[in-house]
Amino acid sequence: MPGQNLTREEAMTRSSLVSDAHYRVDLDLTQGDQTFRSITEIDFSASPGSATFIDLIAQQVHEITLNDTALDLAAYADSRIALEGLQEHNTLRVVADCVYMHTGEGMHRFTDPADNKSYVYTQFEVPDARRVYTVFEQPDLKADFTFTVTTPTDWKVFSNSPSPEPEITGDGTAAIHRFTPTEKISSYLTAIVAGPYEGHTGSLVSSDGREIPLGVYCRASMVKHLDAEEIMDITRAGFAFYEQAFEHPYPFRKYDQIFVPEYNAGAMENAGCVTFRDEYVFRSRPVQTRVERRVETILHELAHMWFGDLVTMKWWNDLWLNESFAEFVSTKATAEATKWTDIWTTFSASEKAWAYNQDQLPSTHPVVAPINDLEDVQVNFDGITYAKGACVLSQLVTYVGWENFRRGISRYLAKHEWSNATLADLLAELEEASGKDLRAWSKAWLEEAGITWLKPEVTRGQDGLIEQLRVTQEIFTPGATLRPQRMVVRAYNLEQREDKRVFIPGHFEEFDLEGAGIDLPSFAGQRADVLLVNDQDLAYGKVRLDSASLELACQHIDCFENSLARSQVLAVLWDMVRDGEISARQYVKVALQALLVETNSTVMSVMLRNLNTAVEHYIHPSKRPEVAVNISAALRRLSRFAQAESDAQLQLVRAAARRAESPEDIQAAHDLFTGKETLTGLVLDAEMRWNLLISLAAAGKVSVVDINEELKNDDTVNGRERVLEAKAALPQTGEKSAAFELAYADSALTNDQLGGLIAGFNRAKNPQILAPYAPRYFDTLVDTYTKCTHEIGELLIVGLYPLGLVGFEETGVDVLQLTADWLATHENAPAALVRMMKENQAVAERIARAQACDLG
Repeated sequence: MPGQNLTREEAMTRSSLVSDAHYRVDLDLTQGDQTFRSITEIDFSASPGSATFIDLIAQQVHEITLNDTALDLAAYADSRIALEGLQEHNTLRVVADCVYMHTGEGMHRFTDPADNKSYVYTQFEVPDARRVYTVFEQPDLKADFTFTVTTPTDWKVFSNSPSPEPEITGDGTAAIHRFTPTEKISSYLTAIVAGPYEGHTGSLVSSDGREIPLGVYCRASMVKHLDAEEIMDITRAGFAFYEQAFEHPYPFRKYDQIFVPEYNAGAMENAGCVTFRDEYVFRSRPVQTRVERRVETILHELAHMWFGDLVTMKWWNDLWLNESFAEFVSTKATAEATKWTDIWTTFSASEKAWAYNQDQLPSTHPVVAPINDLEDVQVNFDGITYAKGACVLSQLVTYVGWENFRRGISRYLAKHEWSNATLADLLAELEEASGKDLRAWSKAWLEEAGITWLKPEVTRGQDGLIEQLRVTQEIFTPGATLRPQRMVVRAYNLEQREDKRVFIPGHFEEFDLEGAGIDLPSFAGQRADVLLVNDQDLAYGKVRLDSASLELACQHIDCFENSLARSQVLAVLWDMVRDGEISARQYVKVALQALLVETNSTVMSVMLRNLNTAVEHYIHPSKRPEVAVNISAALRRLSRFAQAESDAQLQLVRAAARRAESPEDIQAAHDLFTGKETLTGLVLDAEMRWNLLISLAAAGKVSVVDINEELKNDDTVNGRERVLEAKAALPQTGEKSAAFELAYADSALTNDQLGGLIAGFNRAKNPQILAPYAPRYFDTLVDTYTKCTHEIGELLIVGLYPLGLVGFEETGVDVLQLTADWLATHENAPAALVRMMKENQAVAERIARAQACDLG
């Protein structure tokens, strides 16, 4: 039985039989808050006499009619409707009741506690259009879709086609919205967004002279926070950049951007109707890394209108190409078309670090991953598909040149518009444009998994000047090969400038590394206090510095004026901690020094996150109390001396509260929360208050009564999510037990509520309080995976894995042994579940190695 899965082989067979589909989908959203009526009519061609199936997940099917013949309702089973005796031209009609979801999959329904208004939106990638209408659910069966949606009279409806004027029903109780047919698109790119959304409209002129309507919307209670003009300005900049780069006008008729609640992704590139998580509507002052991330996300989704929507992958094995391209080109657009010119530093500190982490897990896979079925797709929305792929495309652009790359993309879009294509199709156009054979490049970078080392071999004379320099590449991941790399090595020299010491960039060389190594004779006789391998971050690999460079760079980390160079040194140091080469306490010392001067919001955010990981996992339990107190005191001092109203102040106050350890530091956080202490420039808005309160809850400084009182001040969807997190963070056994039970027992929890609950549960000053729940976690794994949707299952399986107990064997819980035993006895468990557990195991093993190194 296939369950809700679909194999690539099944999809290939079906696409050989079925073609030329046209959908008419009628959705009635006025039938209550549990289900909605879905009527689908499909005209399609097929091989005469053939048999296939169509996809649907519904609570109840009322009618199935194929070519005017009623089918037995038993034809619907296991998320499929069997279709037999097909003719050359066919018409299928299916009437069903489908279920509103609360997990961000299919048709998600939400009622806003702020005003009791209800909203719905769809999220279909990968296989969830079938939760809303009957469909051939695979990307290469493109079609046009004509939607008719019945709603309450005060609702707006958005879809891929422009929104029509609603028709009020005769009794005045409902409105009917009849959309014109969409362009030819894949089903996962269709969308319905409905409710009393509010927002702003505008327009722009496309490169072909068309006026493109723009819309930016969110729920009514958030519209006062919606900076729509800023969002439209970014959108216009993106349109201009992409239309010029791709030499192809925007392919759709309008462009709506709608910020929706309880979203389980950052955004989704529905054709002409993009949805974003509404945390990107900032109701409180955001840290700048969030603002920058929103800019990049807006441009990422816009890039998909050409690359992904206009031209779409044939099957999910080329998912990476969609996402990697959008990730790379949106970063480039952000750097060149907006004020966020430092975005490549952000990319290095966040996306590239994500790729490196993912590439060192046992589940590492080629960028072009083998995707045999839908379950494979679900677990491959990862750091390789997005971030490593973007790094690889950056290497490709360096290799062929931006102009050649751009021309190749333009030809690819023109040749395959409104159809499907493969990696081979893209490479053919890039080869034609550049005149280069990309087969060897593709094999090394796209078809092989893993990562390599990039190291210097340096000899210095007695005068300290370089005598010889060689850069080497070594295999790190078994089975990987040595890859061609474009990279830069640069000298940084410590100089006194006016009243401070700074690292001054010195001699550098940009070169192509082929194979195991390359000599760089131009460095002979050069001064290089710090020799930075992979300066500018062009290459992809595990970088190491020579010992003299590393020592000096760490001693004077605050002397790097270049945020990217400073970030790269910190990244090398953190990777050494993760590999068990140096103690996490060494990283803590250097990071606290770097925080004094850091100006890049994302780099600061990454450092603070790494400090959390160090003290909660990598530092040996016997050493943690002293280090935790020192970090707590240091962050409190930094937060008080940070510039008023600065991004650093905002981040450091939150971090100091989270890491507050001593009674004095905990009291200081409490004094900020109550207003007893104030900081110039710091506003205690809703998000800051929740951040402080949750940290105080974890420290045992507040009670359930205090938390409930705060909810009265912020009874919003965000407030209700944060109250779950705050209560779960309380250190009392009863509260931890209640949170654990609620996570597994309450199927009504939304994905965001569950995420908050899990985050709070894991906030434990004394991790031993979590020990009783570890055996129960392992006992529930198979049921969790089989009974939950993918999003909810992954939250539980990854989020509640007891990483915090690694190193606390005296509790009687040996996390590594429990994991090994589970894997040994569940070899036949679903492959995606086994993959998640092997990834969990690898993270736990890394923690154990880091703790052993820290202990010395």
